[in-house]
Amino acid sequence: MAPTQPLTGTELIDCAKASANLGLKEAAQNSGYGEDIESFQKNLKQACDHIGVSIDGLSDLVTPQQQVKQGQGIEIAPDSKNSL
Repeated sequence: MAPTQPLTGTELIDCAKASANLGLKEAAQNSGYGEDIESFQKNLKQACDHIGVSIDGLSDLVTPQQQVKQGQGIEIAPDSKNSL
């Protein structure tokens, strides 16, 4: 459920990070910005700058754990059947 007022500060960062793997539009909606993606990006960047974290975009907040859940993980296997 999206908040009635757009999130700011660390709350915005936390929500954006949790929604980052869903895409920009969904993350903006979940953070209370609705269709105003430009304001969402601007406020997210300001919030990150305020805590000393530099980001270029929402994709910078996607964690390796989220990537693995999306199926972008790595495959671990032996070099050959004889190496089992």
